[in-house]
Amino acid sequence: MMNTSTTPLVEIRELTKVYIRGKQRVEVLHGINLDIPDGDFVALMGPSGSGKTTLLNLIGGLDSPSSGLLKVQNQRIDDFGSDELAAWRANTVGFIFQSYNLMPVLTALKNVELPLLLTDMSGSERSRRAAVALELVGLSDRSKHKPNELSGGQQQRVAIARTLLKNPPVVIFDEATSALDSANERAIQAELRTTAQNKTTLVIAHRLSTVVDAHEILVMEDGRIVERGTHAELMELDQKYAKMWNLQQSAE
Repeated sequence: MMNTSTTPLVEIRELTKVYIRGKQRVEVLHGINLDIPDGDFVALMGPSGSGKTTLLNLIGGLDSPSSGLLKVQNQRIDDFGSDELAAWRANTVGFIFQSYNLMPVLTALKNVELPLLLTDMSGSERSRRAAVALELVGLSDRSKHKPNELSGGQQQRVAIARTLLKNPPVVIFDEATSALDSANERAIQAELRTTAQNKTTLVIAHRLSTVVDAHEILVMEDGRIVERGTHAELMELDQKYAKMWNLQQSAE
């Protein structure tokens, strides 16, 4: 279960998120309670609409909760103003999405450099650091290639390198590998965890075989965490996670 011996990097108490759509009130998250220790690898799974992305968006400062407490690095980010939140997010969180968000006219090296453009770092130092980040994800030989000259897996590695160059303490991997085949997904997930050592990594899991070594797996349903634990603990529980695991293993 949760590692309670470490002061939580993320602390959440009775967190809710409500959207108003016309005259309809839609409660997406219902009283979430969660601690995530610094440096942990946490996976979220559950059906579409279960609240996984909403929860990660709140933790990453892309959205604001409707009620409850949300602390990251012992700061109440739910109390931040918009400018303060944007500055905090730029320095604290790295997002890796399915769309990669690469600039099509730039090479892999220049795409990785992007987070450093607003700093006073020299161009040569930016390039040096970007080259090191590309080497970490095994793409040194593709540094001069533009996105349309790279495979989907290679584009994802460029996005990972760009995030790691920013060196955030929190990395959020939101549906970033759902469009890849299982072999590519496993390779990229393993690569991310290797290169993101000493960072807190939050991943939305589709293929459960890629996250069996997570410190904690959260099973979400209808805006609630309905199961939580390691892979072994959830298999022993023999409920929702175990059924999904067995179903995926049979399909593979």
